[in-house]
Amino acid sequence: MKDLTDNIPALMADMGARANAAAAELAFAPSEAKVAALQAAADAVRARGDEIIAANAQDMAFGRDKGLSAAMLDRLMLDADRVDSIVAGLRAVAEQDDPVGAVITEWDRPSGLHIQRVRTPLGVIGVIYESRPNVTADAGALCLKSGNAVILRGGSESFHSSGLLAECLKDGLRAADLPEDAVQRVPTRDRAAVSEMLTMTEAIDVIVPRGGKGLVGLVQREARVPVFAHLEGICHIYLDAAADPEKALKVVLNAKTRRTGICGSAECLLIQRDIFETIGQGVVRALLNAGVEVRGDATVQTIEGVTPAEDDDWGREFLDMIIAARVVDDIDAAIAHIRSFGSNHTDCIITEDDTAAARFFQRLDSAILMRNASTQFADGAEFGMGAEIGIATGKMHARGPVGAEQLTSFKYLVTGDGTVRG
Repeated sequence: MKDLTDNIPALMADMGARANAAAAELAFAPSEAKVAALQAAADAVRARGDEIIAANAQDMAFGRDKGLSAAMLDRLMLDADRVDSIVAGLRAVAEQDDPVGAVITEWDRPSGLHIQRVRTPLGVIGVIYESRPNVTADAGALCLKSGNAVILRGGSESFHSSGLLAECLKDGLRAADLPEDAVQRVPTRDRAAVSEMLTMTEAIDVIVPRGGKGLVGLVQREARVPVFAHLEGICHIYLDAAADPEKALKVVLNAKTRRTGICGSAECLLIQRDIFETIGQGVVRALLNAGVEVRGDATVQTIEGVTPAEDDDWGREFLDMIIAARVVDDIDAAIAHIRSFGSNHTDCIITEDDTAAARFFQRLDSAILMRNASTQFADGAEFGMGAEIGIATGKMHARGPVGAEQLTSFKYLVTGDGTVRG
């Protein structure tokens, strides 16, 4: 293929045309062929693991030179365990039921028509993401499983390791005799490619942005292609008056400290006033002892070591060992705070009170609501989806973890027997 990287519009038009041709063929590919492609891709990642880690070392050096934060570098880094996780994710997606062609519902009409609503691929999906090279494998696998072609535009930081992972996916497609253009990676760091993707209405059916507020905001403002928004993960945990102290301690520490750089990391702790002197103080001190910077309101600041919170700490995605903390009068005050400062991603209540939990679940409209569980579970793999292309925080089409099933639409199959309308 001719090198078009010096002509971004021509490059993207060519990729779009090839993706559409591949999508038309992949839409009716046998499930067995897609499984074989994903298993072969997993084998390729396994075989090239050392090469991928070496390429990632180049990306890490680039990221450090660029001044990425420790949390962003953690997102970028691949080691043997993370490569193993990529392999496992590919195999998990391969083993899932194929959503394409599944009958969602069916019914008969008095006219004699039999009507089925069945799942069908979206077509060509554009994925724009930052830092995390594993998104290359996750997005490619889920699009393949759901019969969609994909154009991947990873961040400049993950250029080398994302490129190798995309090659592994192509290896899998070739091994299964499927069109290798079903997975394409934009082969340039030039940001003009992103702007071009956002206007490719004839070639791309939906854009999925995965990254920080700046990237997602840019895509939402400028895209002419429909968008599945993966907004920031401003995740809250509310310690209710009926919280169990042991559960509160375990869940909050895990939600904040397990991995601070992922979208499911807790960013704000809300404490019901009646338990501040007991459970609340214990949890805040545990966070401080774990090395977390706690930015608190006036009440939380009475605990030694707490930093005063600034106005912009509420509704902020720190992606670091930092958490905002506030005391609230009751569950309704917690709900009001989350409505004001949340991002409709993931929010959690710690309580043994079924009524309080039901109120929290009913009155908040976040894509994911949890009770007595770490927000770090806001992940497609943990939901049994094998992997995810992102956490959709919008309200149209897909919400929460976007797996293979969420990357399908539907069509109606209508069968008659010489049936005519009177």
